[in-house]
Amino acid sequence: MFFYISFLRPPATQSSPSGSISITPQVANDLRTEPFDSAQEIYYSWSPVNPARAEPYPSITTPQKLTVWRQSSAYKEIPVPLPPGLRDGQSYRLVLTAHGQGRPHIINLAAHDLGERPFPVLSMPVLFSSRERAARAGEKQEQIERVYRVPLQAGENGFLTVREQTSFDLDKKIWDSGIGLSSWLVQLAQEPVQASEHAEVSRARDALFSSEARKIIELGAGTGIVSLTLGALRSVSSKDEAGCILTTDLESAMPLLEHNVSANASLFKTTSTRPRPLVLDWDVEELPEEVRAVDSCFDAIVMADVTYNTASFPSLVRTLASLVRLSPPSKPPVIILGYKERDADERTLWDMFKGAGVLFEQVGERKGAGGQTVEIWIGRIEASN
Repeated sequence: MFFYISFLRPPATQSSPSGSISITPQVANDLRTEPFDSAQEIYYSWSPVNPARAEPYPSITTPQKLTVWRQSSAYKEIPVPLPPGLRDGQSYRLVLTAHGQGRPHIINLAAHDLGERPFPVLSMPVLFSSRERAARAGEKQEQIERVYRVPLQAGENGFLTVREQTSFDLDKKIWDSGIGLSSWLVQLAQEPVQASEHAEVSRARDALFSSEARKIIELGAGTGIVSLTLGALRSVSSKDEAGCILTTDLESAMPLLEHNVSANASLFKTTSTRPRPLVLDWDVEELPEEVRAVDSCFDAIVMADVTYNTASFPSLVRTLASLVRLSPPSKPPVIILGYKERDADERTLWDMFKGAGVLFEQVGERKGAGGQTVEIWIGRIEASN
């Protein structure tokens, strides 16, 4: 289980270049339904916005301690000092982190202690201006961003910037299993093959990170973090222009998903490694034409946190079975699932998958801060299917 720093009360889109700004920080689980149950120091810093200067990741001012977050004062407004040396007309992002050392605003997907501390957050830009203040000073921000480090090869890192909505729309937030599965994929891509490696893990490694062309589809992509991670990693392992990464979800998820792909475009070295957002509604029996048109079908089907709504299970299983049938029996796809239990009834999905001829086996996990772990499962197709 992971915890996230966010804004219960975000900063305004515009503020005066003098005084301070007020926010209410929040420390909670991915769905913001469970507050962090301990005291947590929160540090603040500022990241200057300079559109003319491309940076691999945002630079920040020296972090300063802002407050100690506790449930007993969870709704308290906190004044935040303005950026040092601020001038009228400049824009900055407010950064909240759980510590002040190193690069505290970067989430390292390769870290062995991933998620032991709450994840940092960046606000959207705040314009500090004394002009037109009355028109915009009351406008609150509706989006946040988080930055993730993806090690690509010796001495080279990629940095993914993933935007989320602050609303309660479930397809517009980062979920635990998305981060957990992305972390597992980073490990799979980086670590050498072990002699004792599980056979299904070896299949997954080949299906995802072979230097040859690969065709991958993600179901229920949400913000797209898993597909973005895959695209960055495959840009190192393969230069083949053939293949694809289809990142699918409902129509409502497309604007944010398309933004996140575009915002990280520099990490995708070929058209085959740049994730392609596509609407795929599990309740529609026929697969989209773009999916059915993929040559030689899919090498891998990837899913993370697709189990929160048990009512959708029949549609999900039917969609998965339809995708599997696109492949010849001699070359079935590898199916990879990131899962965190939220309700015991979700485990019925495994029986439904089995009924459709897909057997899942757990091959890894990510523990985070304790509680429910993110489990990594790989599915294989029964021979009779």
